Formats: sequence, structure tokens, C-alpha cells
Amino acid sequence: MSMHNSIIAGFGGQGVMLFGQILSYSAMIDSKYTTWLPSYGPEMRGGTANCTVVVSDEYIASPVVDKPNEVVAFNIPSMTKFEQEMEEGGLLIINSSVIDREPKRTDIKTIKVPANEMADKLGNTKIQNMIMLGAYLGATNAVSLDAVKKALEKKLTGKKAALIDINMKAIKEGMSIATK
Repeated sequence: MSMHNSIIAGFGGQGVMLFGQILSYSAMIDSKYTTWLPSYGPEMRGGTANCTVVVSDEYIASPVVDKPNEVVAFNIPSMTKFEQEMEEGGLLIINSSVIDREPKRTDIKTIKVPANEMADKLGNTKIQNMIMLGAYLGATNAVSLDAVKKALEKKLTGKKAALIDINMKAIKEGMSIATK
């Protein structure tokens, strides 16, 4: 049985919630069980934001995750907070454009993603969250790339539909970092 207990965390406005929604939605498209549980700090923009996503082949008893086996940290406070809570042997993915320090734990696997620089290179700084999602997918294979594309098509409609291609590019770039 594969079970992904993930916490995605960062500042409000970094696209943390969208990351979680796309992941959870993709899991549904892949016919997996999933939960998405958002949590906001008291201040919306610039405050802390995180969401818990569970993706499983079997029924999920609770959307609450005490010991995540995967953490995606977009900033230092998120890494500091959730790194401590991770289970041994877990996976920590950090945005190394923002996080300039090493995690303290040595019993987990860490993948560093220079997401901001990669997003700059692709010409859109807002897609750093999709680069991080790509790294997550490359490392975990939690959901299929096909499902992710379908989830983006559902989420990005109207004028935003023009962003699907660059988001998919960003995801593929992120995947290539994790599979190195």
C-alpha cells in the first residue's frame, strides 16, 4: 500500500494551497483516496500557510497528519517547524532559492530545488510552486503526470487556461531535478 502523508508549507501567496489542490485533485483523477486540509496563519498575505494532503490506495481514516512522511517547505519557518515532526526516513523538499540553510536532521532524505531561479528562467516567477510540485512528483510518483495535466485544466479556466502550458513545463523541470 502506498500512502503519502504530505505537508506543503510556506508564506501566503507562494502557491502552497494550489500545489495541494492540484495534488489532491490529481489523486482523484487517478482513482486514489485523498484529503486536502488547508491551514492559514492569522494574516493572509505574507503569513504562514500550509496544507496537508494525503494520497492513498486505501480508505483514509483522518485528514490530520501528525507525522508526515513528506514535507515540501517553501521557506525557513516551514522547514524548521515541520522537519521536526517528520517520520524517520521521510522526504523533505526545500526551495533552496529561499532556504539558505541545511536541515538539522540526517535521518531524512532532502531534495533542494532552486525553484525561484528555475521559474525566472522559464519567464514567470509565479510558477515556482509548480516546479516544487514537479520535484515532489519526480521523487514520490504519488500521482500520474496525465492526472496533473487534467487537474490543471480543471483549475485553470477562462483567461488562466493560457497558463497550463507553462505550468506543465515547470512541473517537468521540477521532475528532472528530483530524478537526478
